[in-house]
Amino acid sequence: MNYQFGLIGFPIKHSLSPWIHEQFFKRTDSLGDYSIIEIDTKHSFAEKMNELKNRKLHGFNVTVPYKEKIIPFLDELDEQAAKIGAVNTVLCKNGKWIGYNTDGAGYVRSLVSKFPHLATEKDKKILLLGAGGAAKGIYYALQFDGYKDITIANRTIEKAKEMIGEESNHVITIQQAQTALMQFDIIIQTTSVGMKPNIENSIIEISNVKENAIVSDIVYQPLKTKLLTEAEVVGADIHFGHTMLLYQAQFAFEIWTGKSPTMDNLDDELQKILEG
Repeated sequence: MNYQFGLIGFPIKHSLSPWIHEQFFKRTDSLGDYSIIEIDTKHSFAEKMNELKNRKLHGFNVTVPYKEKIIPFLDELDEQAAKIGAVNTVLCKNGKWIGYNTDGAGYVRSLVSKFPHLATEKDKKILLLGAGGAAKGIYYALQFDGYKDITIANRTIEKAKEMIGEESNHVITIQQAQTALMQFDIIIQTTSVGMKPNIENSIIEISNVKENAIVSDIVYQPLKTKLLTEAEVVGADIHFGHTMLLYQAQFAFEIWTGKSPTMDNLDDELQKILEG
């Protein structure tokens, strides 16, 4: 089969997804093409979706600002995507569009790939920094994988409570997280704080983190954020954000093709691209 995949969003001309899926085609001995399908927000989204249905794609990814807007155009919605309220992957099968969200699951895959012991150590105390869309996806993916002790820290507690619908002992402010960092085994930064060009910013001061705790940042421009740099200095293990890109794409590729591409050295290759 000659697979036809794509990515919708705006703006997306500099997306790394075509390069990633090109590697997957090679690693699974598959034929296919992955297209950038930029949809300007000035255009009618409904019209563009009708045009897309006529393209006979086998599947496509969805990125901002359309992860929620795509949902009314789907025929079916995966349980995880329904919980998160956003879709980043659509399978086109038997004339139907089926929506999934691989962001959170891809993040968890990337984390466990780097730290394999986490596959069985589900009792780790986890702190999620932020309560936006990325945090929500990661939160439900961690829960789905069996991690029970997850605390959300956000500047506004109300938004965090709204996100997970949990009692207050699982939701704290960033300031409370700051004083309680030593309690946590895994700290996951899910916001855009520290992203280029604001590389001197950090959502939290990390000096009192537990030694050998894992500190993870989903920002990948720069690859090593201020948060990760400071975490490494005080003896924490660090986890880079670019690997989430790879593993959410791997999961999408599996949904579309039933094939699982190997990931050997792919993170190093992507790192070189990101570092120019």
